[in-house]
Amino acid sequence: MTTAADLAPAIRQLPPFARRPIAVIALTVVAVLLAVSPWYGYHRDELYFRLLGEHPQLGYFDTPPLTPMIARVSTAVFGDTVVALRIFPALAAGVIVVLVALIAREFGGSRTAQLLAAAGTATGVFPLIAGHALLTLTPDMLVWAAAALCLARVLVRGDGRYWLAVGVIAGAATYNRDLIVLLLGGVGVGVLAAGPREVLRDRRLWIGALLAIVIAAPNLVYQATHDWPQLQMADALRGVEGTDNRIAFVPLQLVLLGPPQAVICVAGWLRLWRGRTTRAFAIAYPLGCALTLYSGGRPDYTAGFLLYLFAAGCVVAADWRWRRTLVTALAVSAVIAVVTALPVIPAASLGGTPVAAMNEVARESVGMRDLARQVGRVVSELPASERADAVLLASNYGQAGALDRWAGEFGLPPVHSPHNELWWWGPPPESARTVIVVGFNPTDGFARCSVAANLNGMPGEEQGRPITICRDPLRPWHELWPAMRHYS
Repeated sequence: MTTAADLAPAIRQLPPFARRPIAVIALTVVAVLLAVSPWYGYHRDELYFRLLGEHPQLGYFDTPPLTPMIARVSTAVFGDTVVALRIFPALAAGVIVVLVALIAREFGGSRTAQLLAAAGTATGVFPLIAGHALLTLTPDMLVWAAAALCLARVLVRGDGRYWLAVGVIAGAATYNRDLIVLLLGGVGVGVLAAGPREVLRDRRLWIGALLAIVIAAPNLVYQATHDWPQLQMADALRGVEGTDNRIAFVPLQLVLLGPPQAVICVAGWLRLWRGRTTRAFAIAYPLGCALTLYSGGRPDYTAGFLLYLFAAGCVVAADWRWRRTLVTALAVSAVIAVVTALPVIPAASLGGTPVAAMNEVARESVGMRDLARQVGRVVSELPASERADAVLLASNYGQAGALDRWAGEFGLPPVHSPHNELWWWGPPPESARTVIVVGFNPTDGFARCSVAANLNGMPGEEQGRPITICRDPLRPWHELWPAMRHYS
């Protein structure tokens, strides 16, 4: 079994890279993800990113611009379909598989260890979810894996050239989420505490830091000139979800990749802790967990740490005498992960299965087109005189994204929403006297409101929500709008 004592010689002479079998695994993952991409429908976040992408900006109140821009490019190049939006996630998943195998190699992993790392990542729950739908998680896991690989080449190989790559990756990552700070800050503290401190004397570290600042500067300027909206959003989410996130944090660490992978991650942490050049990676994980728990962040914010812990664990697991049992456990876990993470259960049956409760991405990918259809039916029943100046008022960004996506098909009027970034796009025009309100029933502000229907047939959070027709606002829209704003 490989031990920490022989880490240095293993790294000085890297094992051969298992190029062909790992390429097969990566391409298989991409092919499977593309094959299942149209089986449900758009996730609510995908519809939102599509909508934001139609209004390109340097930033948005609740999300940086990268994922909406990916959505815009995807629909422009491949067409306005759910499959088009999911091409990038599928390709990203394949790249992540290769990167994790390369990380295992940097830690001294043999071809067997590399294959184990690739296969375990390819069948991990969150890598599959990130590869199925276009979420902020998707580019996040990609940049974390790339940054971890470059950091391994700096700390373990002592190759300072990769500080430049770390800087570029860190700067680019801020256009998606700022979570890369957890990795870089954690590893930085680890290096200061446990070494190898000699890497800090490399001037390329400071060039890399400068590159990160220069690349991130437009995003930082946007944040500063808009009163730090990401911090406001994080504070709002902490108030709503913080307690639940803390309760779920530890259990979810065990299933973000899968239970067998979690066992390997523990072995990986121990291996990293025992190596002088890798101990900083081991220190970074508990630091990242502590900060996430303190801030009330989501448990998946630390998923990127698990990628390199798993890679390191595969170096150890490849030499376990009971690795056949481990491979069997990984195979069983892979089947469960596919059923849990991918749209293999018929959509009509999803609501009655545990998957709907466990996987929010699956749950909120069913019924969004039907939501627009049901709203369209209410609109079609309005008198022609009211339809001419009617508007839609969606209670959340998912509804707004769906109503915008299928507006042409179902004859929907313009949609507005007081939720998150969409509030900043402004209220309906003052000429709007008839409003179809989706998802909530206004208690004041209008002369009369009546519930026309309730959303039905959706396993997600929209089930049962009212579609309300409100007429004759009692005050101008610019006075009503501020009180409607909400963040979540």
